[in-house]
Amino acid sequence: MLATPSYRGHSNHTMSSQLDSLKEFTTVVADTGNFASMQEYQPQDATTNPSLILQAASKPEYKSIVEKAVAEHEDSGLAGDALIEAIMDRVLILFGLEILKIVPGRVSTEVDARLSFDTAGTIAKAKELIAAYEKEGISKDRILIKIASTWEGIKAAEELEKDGIHCNLTLLFAFAQAVACAEAGVQLISPFVGRIYDWFKKETGEEYAGDNDPGVLSVSKIYNYYKKFGYKTEVMGASFRNVGQITSLAGCDLLTISPGLLEELQNSDGPLEQKLNGNNPDCDLEKVSLDEKAFRFAFNEDAMATEKTAQGIRAFSADIVKLEQLIASMV
Repeated sequence: MLATPSYRGHSNHTMSSQLDSLKEFTTVVADTGNFASMQEYQPQDATTNPSLILQAASKPEYKSIVEKAVAEHEDSGLAGDALIEAIMDRVLILFGLEILKIVPGRVSTEVDARLSFDTAGTIAKAKELIAAYEKEGISKDRILIKIASTWEGIKAAEELEKDGIHCNLTLLFAFAQAVACAEAGVQLISPFVGRIYDWFKKETGEEYAGDNDPGVLSVSKIYNYYKKFGYKTEVMGASFRNVGQITSLAGCDLLTISPGLLEELQNSDGPLEQKLNGNNPDCDLEKVSLDEKAFRFAFNEDAMATEKTAQGIRAFSADIVKLEQLIASMV
């Protein structure tokens, strides 16, 4: 597991901010493609996804990155879909390289979500991305390949980890997904908090807060299970809707946080209690093992996880198509 950052985020307050306090026991990660935000909040790592890259690439200040990727392929001899795919991969790498100039740790770069049910395709694309980073002098230890937590994605990650390519399994909503990731020996998982909260709020019409939040409860359960049974897989809570969800998971291995919520934490004083402690996991669960049949059944039994995983893959795939269209308009 990564060490907690040895530096502190700067603060406008004489007292330490909640962001400073959080960094005492959780590795803070920036969930953005915005370089200025990373420089301001000094995270250890950064995560990107197709939607964040699309948002950034659509802004004038980042257009030069896409233009650079296009220009580099003018004499490549590629055409059509192959050209767009090559430029797209280069855009991901160029964003990653810029991020790695800012963060001291790792960047997560996502495999095309349209490969979410293609184990061999995911492995091949991950190896291409790692080779591209290595060509730029970046060690694979600084890269996490981000893959959706489908059975096919988890199996791809299992093979990649054997080759020393570390993976971040995203779009994770169900306990079954977390169990399968741990058994596969993946480096890190990104269980989603806010999207679980969204689903339950819509389903029940109820408001949830703090330790009663179903997203918080889900990540806490996974974290405590991993620590009880000695799994090395890092838990990185993701997709937050409010600061309360973040403070309720203080002590989690990592939390990836959007710039708006990082700002709220930085502007808030006051004590922050460590809620999760790996040395003293709160878990009365027995150890679970899942083969493919058991995984698929358990996952299908979870209506929220089934719906949110599918929705997430569709949304990321749609944004990849939009990014391809943006690139095509510049070629």
